[in-house]
Amino acid sequence: MKTSTLEFEIHPIDNSILANLLGTFDSNIRSIENELNIQIKNRGNLFLLEGQKRKLPIGESILLELHSIASKESIDKEKVHLVIKKIMSHQEKSFTSSEEPTYIKTPRREIQTRNPNQLEYIQSIRSHDVTFGIGPAGTGKTYLAVAAAIESLQRQDVKRIILVRPAVEAGENLGFLPGDLSQKVDPYLRPMYDSLYEMLGYEQVSNLIERRTIELAPLAFMRGRSLNESFIILDEAQNTTVEQMKMFLTRMGFGSKSVVNGDITQIDLPSEKKSGLEHALNVVSDIDKIASVHFSHKDVVRHRIVQEIVEAYEKNKDSE
Repeated sequence: MKTSTLEFEIHPIDNSILANLLGTFDSNIRSIENELNIQIKNRGNLFLLEGQKRKLPIGESILLELHSIASKESIDKEKVHLVIKKIMSHQEKSFTSSEEPTYIKTPRREIQTRNPNQLEYIQSIRSHDVTFGIGPAGTGKTYLAVAAAIESLQRQDVKRIILVRPAVEAGENLGFLPGDLSQKVDPYLRPMYDSLYEMLGYEQVSNLIERRTIELAPLAFMRGRSLNESFIILDEAQNTTVEQMKMFLTRMGFGSKSVVNGDITQIDLPSEKKSGLEHALNVVSDIDKIASVHFSHKDVVRHRIVQEIVEAYEKNKDSE
């Protein structure tokens, strides 16, 4: 196969930033080489790329993006993987001028959408009363929804955030579990806690929960409530029954917004029970101000192996 070369310089010249970019024993460079099947050589800030002609500009874009990040924060393997995915996603489906990545500001960090589906998801959340996020784990559904909720709270668009999840593993019957309500539901809501801590910090999250500005609860505890001026997130919605989903969707009060996330390939309900998420997508999809965004394995932003595992399972399902 005929190979081409591309030579370019990175500026400004800074040895510490360059070392951060390259990684220990050039580990970051090796990751890019393996992903694109190209060779990368450098002498100081002068880089030479060799490989398929169409892949060389991608390699250049990845290196320039990583150099920009390296001037602000430490570069690790996960960061390299995310940048590779971002640049390659741009190649597959370029953002138009109206589709530039959007940013969500939270007290501890600024969060950027990393692919077109994440962008559509955030735009839908901002412009619709109810948004369904459908797709595999690792696509950022919960993380981005929590970020959007914090943004809305900071802007005073809502007065509280309510994070909900069906505790299907306990049969939604939490009475037999030891401890108070917080201790009973904590294991089921841990992914949401993790996102909150990352964006707000432990102390602020604890204060907001104590003031009931942030509430985390199992789905069963939503029955009979009317939730006004609230940003409500239902996670793992594939494990709701039809009745539970109807109950949840009708809890919305004035000035509220809901996000419903789930993966319809990971339903843990008994076989005789129909998923409320699947049912709702068919029933309410034509209602104005309700949107749905579908993610795939290409949108996974966790470790590279997670994307490959999800893709393998999708292929296996198609062949069954």
